[in-house]
Amino acid sequence: MSSFDDRKKGFESKFAHDEETLFKINAKRNKFLGEWVADKLKKTDKDKEDYILEVIKSDMLEPGDEDVFRKVKNDLSQGGFDNIDEEIRNKMNEFMETAKKAAL
Repeated sequence: MSSFDDRKKGFESKFAHDEETLFKINAKRNKFLGEWVADKLKKTDKDKEDYILEVIKSDMLEPGDEDVFRKVKNDLSQGGFDNIDEEIRNKMNEFMETAKKAAL
């Protein structure tokens, strides 16, 4: 095998590892976000656990974070929380940083 093939395999391995790490960080961020929303909605026990999984799964609908944002915004709006967009975005950023630190 040539050194070019070795480099190509190395880059492919690094890319796969980086994507897996990013997926895990996003899932962790969504877990933290789900816990925060569940607490605001006063969910407990099994309902809280189920809700956290719903938030994590909502990230599979489309690329990016907008699917998660829409889900939690809708749920919070139905729970009586209005004008909360900025707070949601701030929490998403805060929890992303927390998840990144946990991954290191």
